[in-house]
Amino acid sequence: MTTPMATRILSGVDELGPELIAFRRDLHQHPELGFAETRTTRRLVARLRKAGLRPRVLPGGTGAVCDIFPNDPGAVNRPFVALRGDMDALPVTDLKDVPWRSTVDGACHACGHDVHTSAVLGAGLALVGLRNQGLLPRPVRLVFQPAEEIQPGGALRAMTAGVLDGVESIHMVHCDPTVEVGRLAILDGPITSGMDTFRFHGEGTGGHSARPHLTANMIAGMAPMMLALPGLVQRFAPSDGVVFAWTTVHAGGTALNVIPTEGDLGGSLRTASPDAWRRMPEFITELVEGAMRVGGSGITWKLEHHRMPPVVNTLGHLSRAAVVDLFGEEAVATTVQSQGGEDFAWYLAGTKDVPGVPDMPGVPGNLVRLGVRPPGVDPATYPHLHEGGFDVDERAITVAAAYLTRMATDPETVGAAA
Repeated sequence: MTTPMATRILSGVDELGPELIAFRRDLHQHPELGFAETRTTRRLVARLRKAGLRPRVLPGGTGAVCDIFPNDPGAVNRPFVALRGDMDALPVTDLKDVPWRSTVDGACHACGHDVHTSAVLGAGLALVGLRNQGLLPRPVRLVFQPAEEIQPGGALRAMTAGVLDGVESIHMVHCDPTVEVGRLAILDGPITSGMDTFRFHGEGTGGHSARPHLTANMIAGMAPMMLALPGLVQRFAPSDGVVFAWTTVHAGGTALNVIPTEGDLGGSLRTASPDAWRRMPEFITELVEGAMRVGGSGITWKLEHHRMPPVVNTLGHLSRAAVVDLFGEEAVATTVQSQGGEDFAWYLAGTKDVPGVPDMPGVPGNLVRLGVRPPGVDPATYPHLHEGGFDVDERAITVAAAYLTRMATDPETVGAAA
Protein backbone atom coordinates (compact mmCIF):
# COMPACT_ATOMS: atom_id res chain seq x y z
CA MET A 1 0.00 0.00 0.00
CA THR A 2 1.32 3.44 -0.88
CA THR A 3 2.36 5.46 2.16
CA PRO A 4 1.18 9.04 2.83
CA MET A 5 4.69 10.29 2.01
CA ALA A 6 4.63 8.56 -1.38
CA THR A 7 1.18 10.01 -2.11
CA ARG A 8 2.39 13.52 -1.34
CA ILE A 9 5.49 13.03 -3.49
CA LEU A 10 3.52 11.75 -6.47
CA SER A 11 1.07 14.63 -6.22
CA GLY A 12 3.83 17.25 -5.98
CA VAL A 13 5.85 15.79 -8.83
CA ASP A 14 2.82 15.44 -11.08
CA GLU A 15 2.14 19.16 -10.67
CA LEU A 16 5.72 19.85 -11.77
CA GLY A 17 5.46 17.52 -14.79
CA PRO A 18 4.74 20.06 -17.54
CA GLU A 19 7.51 22.36 -16.29
CA LEU A 20 10.03 19.52 -16.11
CA ILE A 21 9.21 18.35 -19.64
CA ALA A 22 9.62 21.91 -20.94
CA PHE A 23 12.91 22.23 -19.05
CA ARG A 24 14.18 18.96 -20.52
CA ARG A 25 13.23 19.98 -24.05
CA ASP A 26 15.03 23.29 -23.65
CA LEU A 27 18.19 21.47 -22.56
CA HIS A 28 17.79 19.02 -25.43
CA GLN A 29 17.62 21.88 -27.93
CA HIS A 30 20.74 23.50 -26.46
CA PRO A 31 23.20 20.68 -25.69
CA GLU A 32 26.60 21.51 -24.26
CA LEU A 33 29.66 19.25 -24.14
CA GLY A 34 31.69 18.41 -21.05
CA PHE A 35 32.99 21.36 -19.00
CA ALA A 36 31.18 23.75 -21.37
CA GLU A 37 27.72 23.49 -19.76
CA THR A 38 27.49 27.22 -19.01
CA ARG A 39 23.96 27.81 -20.29
CA THR A 40 22.68 24.67 -18.60
CA THR A 41 24.25 25.80 -15.33
CA ARG A 42 22.69 29.26 -15.60
CA ARG A 43 19.25 27.76 -16.24
CA LEU A 44 19.52 25.48 -13.22
CA VAL A 45 20.83 28.16 -10.90
CA ALA A 46 18.06 30.56 -11.92
CA ARG A 47 15.30 28.01 -11.29
CA LEU A 48 16.73 26.91 -7.94
CA ARG A 49 17.02 30.51 -6.78
CA LYS A 50 13.44 31.13 -7.82
CA ALA A 51 12.50 28.29 -5.45
CA GLY A 52 14.24 30.11 -2.61
CA LEU A 53 17.40 27.97 -2.63
CA ARG A 54 21.05 28.99 -2.70
CA PRO A 55 22.86 26.95 -5.36
CA ARG A 56 26.63 27.20 -5.70
CA VAL A 57 28.37 26.94 -9.05
CA LEU A 58 31.22 24.43 -9.02
CA PRO A 59 34.82 25.57 -9.65
CA GLY A 60 35.41 26.01 -13.36
CA GLY A 61 32.03 27.65 -13.94
CA THR A 62 29.94 24.61 -14.89
CA GLY A 63 27.90 22.37 -12.65
CA ALA A 64 26.23 23.27 -9.37
CA VAL A 65 25.51 22.00 -5.89
CA CYS A 66 22.48 22.99 -3.84
CA ASP A 67 21.56 22.10 -0.25
CA ILE A 68 17.99 21.82 1.06
CA PHE A 69 17.56 21.85 4.84
CA PRO A 70 14.53 20.72 6.84
CA ASN A 71 12.62 23.10 9.09
CA ASP A 72 12.85 20.73 12.06
CA PRO A 73 15.87 21.81 14.18
CA GLY A 74 16.32 18.21 15.28
CA ALA A 75 16.77 17.03 11.67
CA VAL A 76 19.07 19.78 10.39
CA ASN A 77 22.23 18.08 11.67
CA ARG A 78 21.52 14.70 10.12
CA PRO A 79 23.89 13.65 7.29
CA PHE A 80 22.94 14.61 3.74
CA VAL A 81 21.41 12.35 1.16
CA ALA A 82 22.80 13.43 -2.23
CA LEU A 83 21.01 13.21 -5.57
CA ARG A 84 23.25 13.41 -8.63
CA GLY A 85 22.38 14.40 -12.18
CA ASP A 86 24.89 14.70 -15.02
CA MET A 87 24.55 17.60 -17.48
CA ASP A 88 26.77 17.16 -20.53
CA ALA A 89 25.84 16.14 -24.06
CA LEU A 90 27.71 13.98 -26.58
CA PRO A 91 29.48 14.97 -29.81
CA VAL A 92 26.78 13.12 -31.79
CA THR A 93 24.52 14.55 -34.50
CA ASP A 94 20.84 14.59 -33.56
CA LEU A 95 18.91 12.57 -36.14
CA LYS A 96 15.39 12.99 -34.70
CA ASP A 97 12.63 14.91 -36.44
CA VAL A 98 11.00 16.45 -33.34
CA PRO A 99 10.37 20.05 -32.21
CA TRP A 100 13.00 19.69 -29.46
CA ARG A 101 15.72 18.49 -31.84
CA SER A 102 19.21 19.80 -31.06
CA THR A 103 19.99 23.24 -32.50
CA VAL A 104 23.74 22.64 -32.15
CA ASP A 105 25.46 20.93 -35.07
CA GLY A 106 27.25 17.77 -34.04
CA ALA A 107 26.00 17.70 -30.44
CA CYS A 108 22.97 16.20 -28.73
CA HIS A 109 21.77 14.59 -25.51
CA ALA A 110 22.11 11.07 -26.87
CA CYS A 111 22.58 9.57 -23.41
CA GLY A 112 19.67 11.18 -21.58
CA HIS A 113 21.58 13.56 -19.34
CA ASP A 114 18.93 16.18 -20.02
CA VAL A 115 16.46 13.78 -18.41
CA HIS A 116 18.78 13.10 -15.46
CA THR A 117 19.27 16.82 -14.82
CA SER A 118 15.56 17.59 -15.11
CA ALA A 119 14.71 14.73 -12.74
CA VAL A 120 17.10 15.96 -10.04
CA LEU A 121 15.74 19.48 -10.48
CA GLY A 122 12.21 18.10 -10.12
CA ALA A 123 13.18 16.19 -6.99
CA GLY A 124 14.69 19.36 -5.54
CA LEU A 125 11.53 21.37 -6.19
CA ALA A 126 9.36 18.60 -4.75
CA LEU A 127 11.57 18.47 -1.66
CA VAL A 128 11.18 22.21 -1.18
CA GLY A 129 7.43 21.64 -1.20
CA LEU A 130 7.76 18.95 1.47
CA ARG A 131 10.02 21.18 3.54
CA ASN A 132 7.48 23.97 3.41
CA GLN A 133 4.92 21.52 4.83
CA GLY A 134 7.35 20.52 7.60
CA LEU A 135 7.77 17.05 6.07
CA LEU A 136 11.44 16.99 5.02
CA PRO A 137 13.14 14.54 7.39
CA ARG A 138 16.79 15.33 6.63
CA PRO A 139 19.13 17.59 4.64
CA VAL A 140 19.39 16.83 0.92
CA ARG A 141 22.14 17.86 -1.50
CA LEU A 142 21.50 18.23 -5.23
CA VAL A 143 24.61 17.61 -7.32
CA PHE A 144 24.49 18.77 -10.93
CA GLN A 145 27.70 17.35 -12.35
CA PRO A 146 29.43 18.41 -15.56
CA ALA A 147 31.47 16.27 -17.93
CA GLU A 148 30.43 12.69 -17.26
CA GLU A 149 31.19 11.69 -20.84
CA ILE A 150 34.89 12.60 -20.86
CA GLN A 151 37.90 11.30 -18.97
CA PRO A 152 38.91 12.31 -16.39
CA GLY A 153 35.31 13.30 -15.83
CA GLY A 154 33.47 15.79 -13.73
CA ALA A 155 32.88 13.50 -10.74
CA LEU A 156 36.47 13.86 -9.59
CA ARG A 157 36.29 17.64 -9.90
CA ALA A 158 33.00 17.73 -8.00
CA MET A 159 34.41 15.53 -5.24
CA THR A 160 37.48 17.74 -4.96
CA ALA A 161 35.07 20.68 -4.52
CA GLY A 162 33.57 18.91 -1.50
CA VAL A 163 30.19 17.71 -2.77
CA LEU A 164 30.44 14.58 -0.58
CA ASP A 165 31.27 16.48 2.61
CA GLY A 166 28.70 15.45 5.21
CA VAL A 167 26.98 13.04 2.78
CA GLU A 168 25.72 9.68 4.01
CA SER A 169 24.61 8.24 0.66
CA ILE A 170 24.24 9.29 -2.99
CA HIS A 171 21.75 8.21 -5.66
CA MET A 172 21.13 8.61 -9.39
CA VAL A 173 19.04 7.34 -12.28
CA HIS A 174 20.31 6.49 -15.75
CA CYS A 175 18.11 6.25 -18.83
CA ASP A 176 17.72 2.72 -20.17
CA PRO A 177 15.86 2.27 -23.48
CA THR A 178 15.65 -1.49 -22.92
CA VAL A 179 13.30 -0.89 -19.98
CA GLU A 180 9.70 0.26 -20.50
CA VAL A 181 8.67 3.65 -19.11
CA GLY A 182 7.17 3.47 -15.63
CA ARG A 183 9.66 0.87 -14.42
CA LEU A 184 13.06 1.13 -12.72
CA ALA A 185 15.66 -1.64 -12.91
CA ILE A 186 17.60 -2.47 -9.76
CA LEU A 187 20.76 -4.54 -9.34
CA ASP A 188 22.84 -5.04 -6.21
CA GLY A 189 26.62 -5.15 -6.63
CA PRO A 190 28.42 -4.11 -9.84
CA ILE A 191 26.01 -2.57 -12.36
CA THR A 192 28.56 -1.03 -14.75
CA SER A 193 32.10 -2.01 -15.70
CA GLY A 194 35.38 -0.38 -14.90
CA MET A 195 36.98 1.52 -17.75
CA ASP A 196 40.57 2.27 -18.67
CA THR A 197 41.35 4.43 -21.68
CA PHE A 198 44.80 4.72 -23.26
CA ARG A 199 46.46 7.09 -25.64
CA PHE A 200 50.06 6.40 -26.65
CA HIS A 201 51.99 9.08 -28.49
CA GLY A 202 55.32 8.07 -29.99
CA GLU A 203 58.06 10.24 -31.44
CA GLY A 204 61.21 9.17 -33.23
CA THR A 205 63.50 9.85 -36.15
CA GLY A 206 61.73 9.34 -39.47
CA GLY A 207 63.20 9.31 -42.91
CA HIS A 208 63.31 7.71 -46.34
CA SER A 209 61.73 4.30 -46.71
CA ALA A 210 64.80 3.20 -48.65
CA ARG A 211 66.91 3.58 -45.48
CA PRO A 212 64.76 2.28 -42.59
CA HIS A 213 67.94 1.28 -40.71
CA LEU A 214 68.69 4.98 -40.23
CA THR A 215 65.27 5.69 -38.64
CA ALA A 216 63.30 4.81 -35.53
CA ASN A 217 60.58 3.15 -37.56
CA MET A 218 57.43 4.41 -35.88
CA ILE A 219 55.01 1.97 -37.45
CA ALA A 220 57.25 -1.02 -36.72
CA GLY A 221 57.41 0.19 -33.13
CA MET A 222 53.66 0.54 -32.87
CA ALA A 223 52.99 -3.00 -34.05
CA PRO A 224 54.21 -4.81 -30.89
CA MET A 225 52.10 -2.46 -28.77
CA MET A 226 49.00 -3.26 -30.82
CA LEU A 227 49.60 -6.98 -30.43
CA ALA A 228 50.56 -6.92 -26.74
CA LEU A 229 47.75 -5.05 -25.03
CA PRO A 230 44.88 -7.24 -26.27
CA GLY A 231 46.75 -10.00 -24.44
CA LEU A 232 45.43 -8.48 -21.21
CA VAL A 233 42.26 -10.47 -21.75
CA GLN A 234 44.25 -13.73 -21.40
CA ARG A 235 45.48 -12.72 -17.94
CA PHE A 236 42.02 -12.82 -16.40
CA ALA A 237 39.21 -15.30 -15.94
CA PRO A 238 36.19 -15.03 -18.27
CA SER A 239 34.10 -14.07 -15.23
CA ASP A 240 36.23 -10.91 -14.84
CA GLY A 241 34.63 -9.60 -18.03
CA VAL A 242 37.78 -8.04 -19.50
CA VAL A 243 37.24 -6.56 -22.98
CA PHE A 244 39.92 -4.63 -24.88
CA ALA A 245 39.66 -2.75 -28.16
CA TRP A 246 41.98 -0.43 -30.06
CA THR A 247 39.87 2.50 -31.19
CA THR A 248 42.30 4.83 -32.98
CA VAL A 249 45.56 4.30 -34.86
CA HIS A 250 47.42 6.94 -36.79
CA ALA A 251 50.93 7.34 -38.22
CA GLY A 252 52.23 8.87 -41.42
CA GLY A 253 50.59 10.74 -44.25
CA THR A 254 49.86 10.02 -47.89
CA ALA A 255 53.47 9.56 -49.06
CA LEU A 256 54.36 5.87 -49.26
CA ASN A 257 58.12 6.46 -49.30
CA VAL A 258 58.33 8.35 -45.98
CA ILE A 259 58.74 6.75 -42.55
CA PRO A 260 56.81 9.00 -40.10
CA THR A 261 58.27 10.73 -37.07
CA GLU A 262 55.11 10.48 -34.93
CA GLY A 263 52.37 7.98 -34.23
CA ASP A 264 49.30 7.64 -32.01
CA LEU A 265 47.44 4.65 -30.59
CA GLY A 266 44.24 4.81 -28.55
CA GLY A 267 42.16 2.14 -26.93
CA SER A 268 39.54 1.22 -24.35
CA LEU A 269 39.54 -1.51 -21.73
CA ARG A 270 36.42 -2.66 -19.88
CA THR A 271 36.50 -4.72 -16.68
CA ALA A 272 33.43 -6.19 -15.00
CA SER A 273 35.14 -7.29 -11.79
CA PRO A 274 36.14 -4.57 -9.27
CA ASP A 275 39.02 -6.77 -8.08
CA ALA A 276 40.31 -7.27 -11.65
CA TRP A 277 40.05 -3.51 -12.24
CA ARG A 278 42.23 -2.85 -9.17
CA ARG A 279 44.87 -5.33 -10.38
CA MET A 280 44.93 -4.02 -13.94
CA PRO A 281 47.77 -1.43 -13.70
CA GLU A 282 50.46 -4.00 -12.89
CA PHE A 283 49.58 -6.06 -15.97
CA ILE A 284 49.37 -2.99 -18.19
CA THR A 285 52.81 -1.82 -17.07
CA GLU A 286 54.33 -5.24 -17.73
CA LEU A 287 52.88 -5.56 -21.23
CA VAL A 288 53.64 -1.99 -22.27
CA GLU A 289 57.26 -2.15 -21.13
CA GLY A 290 57.73 -5.45 -22.96
CA ALA A 291 56.18 -4.07 -26.15
CA MET A 292 58.45 -1.02 -26.02
CA ARG A 293 61.50 -3.26 -25.85
CA VAL A 294 60.33 -5.38 -28.77
CA GLY A 295 59.61 -2.24 -30.79
CA GLY A 296 63.25 -1.23 -30.69
CA SER A 297 65.11 1.82 -29.51
CA GLY A 298 64.82 5.38 -30.71
CA ILE A 299 61.12 5.91 -30.05
CA THR A 300 59.99 8.04 -27.11
CA TRP A 301 56.56 7.02 -25.85
CA LYS A 302 54.17 9.13 -23.79
CA LEU A 303 51.20 7.40 -22.17
CA GLU A 304 47.94 9.11 -21.26
CA HIS A 305 45.95 6.67 -19.11
CA HIS A 306 42.62 7.42 -17.42
CA ARG A 307 40.81 5.03 -15.10
CA MET A 308 37.31 4.66 -13.73
CA PRO A 309 36.06 1.87 -11.43
CA PRO A 310 32.81 -0.07 -11.78
CA VAL A 311 29.68 1.32 -10.16
CA VAL A 312 29.01 -1.03 -7.23
CA ASN A 313 25.52 -0.63 -5.78
CA THR A 314 25.15 -1.21 -2.05
CA LEU A 315 21.66 0.08 -1.19
CA GLY A 316 19.38 -1.91 -3.47
CA HIS A 317 16.96 -2.64 -0.64
CA LEU A 318 16.31 1.09 -0.23
CA SER A 319 15.80 1.60 -3.97
CA ARG A 320 13.37 -1.28 -4.08
CA ALA A 321 11.45 0.05 -1.08
CA ALA A 322 11.15 3.46 -2.74
CA VAL A 323 9.95 2.08 -6.08
CA VAL A 324 7.43 -0.29 -4.50
CA ASP A 325 6.06 2.43 -2.23
CA LEU A 326 5.57 4.81 -5.16
CA PHE A 327 4.56 2.55 -8.03
CA GLY A 328 4.01 -0.99 -6.76
CA GLU A 329 5.88 -4.28 -7.15
CA GLU A 330 5.28 -4.41 -10.90
CA ALA A 331 7.42 -1.30 -11.38
CA VAL A 332 10.57 -3.11 -10.21
CA ALA A 333 12.54 -4.43 -13.19
CA THR A 334 15.64 -6.60 -13.20
CA THR A 335 18.81 -5.84 -15.10
CA VAL A 336 22.35 -7.12 -15.63
CA GLN A 337 25.78 -5.58 -15.36
CA SER A 338 26.74 -3.63 -18.46
CA GLN A 339 30.13 -3.14 -20.13
CA GLY A 340 29.50 0.61 -20.11
CA GLY A 341 31.22 2.94 -17.69
CA GLU A 342 29.82 5.74 -15.51
CA ASP A 343 31.87 8.16 -13.41
CA PHE A 344 29.24 8.02 -10.67
CA ALA A 345 31.50 5.14 -9.60
CA TRP A 346 33.98 7.56 -8.01
CA TYR A 347 31.39 8.80 -5.49
CA LEU A 348 30.99 5.21 -4.27
CA ALA A 349 34.54 3.89 -4.53
CA GLY A 350 36.49 6.94 -3.40
CA THR A 351 39.81 7.99 -4.88
CA LYS A 352 42.44 6.11 -2.89
CA ASP A 353 45.64 5.68 -4.94
CA VAL A 354 44.31 7.68 -7.91
CA PRO A 355 47.31 9.65 -9.29
CA GLY A 356 46.98 13.42 -9.13
CA VAL A 357 43.76 13.37 -7.09
CA PRO A 358 43.40 13.88 -3.32
CA ASP A 359 42.55 10.75 -1.36
CA MET A 360 38.79 11.13 -0.78
CA PRO A 361 36.52 8.42 0.68
CA GLY A 362 33.42 7.26 -1.12
CA VAL A 363 29.94 6.74 0.32
CA PRO A 364 27.25 4.08 -0.13
CA GLY A 365 24.84 4.64 -2.99
CA ASN A 366 22.84 3.29 -5.87
CA LEU A 367 22.47 3.73 -9.61
CA VAL A 368 19.12 2.52 -10.94
CA ARG A 369 18.16 2.20 -14.58
CA LEU A 370 15.22 4.35 -15.62
CA GLY A 371 12.78 2.94 -18.15
CA VAL A 372 12.36 5.37 -21.06
CA ARG A 373 10.99 3.15 -23.86
CA PRO A 374 7.37 3.76 -24.89
CA PRO A 375 4.99 0.85 -24.24
CA GLY A 376 4.58 -1.57 -27.11
CA VAL A 377 7.79 -0.55 -28.87
CA ASP A 378 10.20 -3.37 -29.71
CA PRO A 379 13.41 -2.84 -27.66
CA ALA A 380 15.41 -4.35 -30.52
CA THR A 381 14.42 -1.48 -32.83
CA TYR A 382 14.26 1.40 -30.34
CA PRO A 383 17.35 3.68 -30.63
CA HIS A 384 19.89 2.98 -27.91
CA LEU A 385 22.19 5.17 -25.89
CA HIS A 386 24.80 7.19 -27.82
CA GLU A 387 22.81 6.91 -31.05
CA GLY A 388 21.67 10.04 -32.89
CA GLY A 389 18.06 8.87 -32.89
CA PHE A 390 17.86 8.32 -29.13
CA ASP A 391 14.86 9.87 -27.39
CA VAL A 392 12.68 9.09 -24.37
CA ASP A 393 9.08 8.72 -23.36
CA GLU A 394 8.94 11.91 -21.31
CA ARG A 395 6.71 10.37 -18.64
CA ALA A 396 10.00 8.93 -17.38
CA ILE A 397 11.00 12.37 -16.05
CA THR A 398 8.36 12.47 -13.34
CA VAL A 399 8.95 8.78 -12.54
CA ALA A 400 12.62 9.58 -11.95
CA ALA A 401 11.89 12.75 -9.98
CA ALA A 402 9.46 10.91 -7.70
CA TYR A 403 11.92 8.06 -7.14
CA LEU A 404 14.77 10.44 -6.24
CA THR A 405 12.50 12.41 -3.93
CA ARG A 406 11.52 9.21 -2.13
CA MET A 407 15.17 8.20 -1.77
CA ALA A 408 15.76 11.51 0.02
CA THR A 409 12.87 10.95 2.45
CA ASP A 410 14.07 7.83 4.27
CA PRO A 411 12.51 5.00 2.24
CA GLU A 412 13.61 2.52 4.94
CA THR A 413 10.62 3.77 6.94
CA VAL A 414 8.28 2.15 4.41
CA GLY A 415 8.33 -1.02 6.50
CA ALA A 416 6.71 -3.99 4.78
CA ALA A 417 7.42 -2.53 1.33
CA ALA A 418 11.15 -2.89 1.95
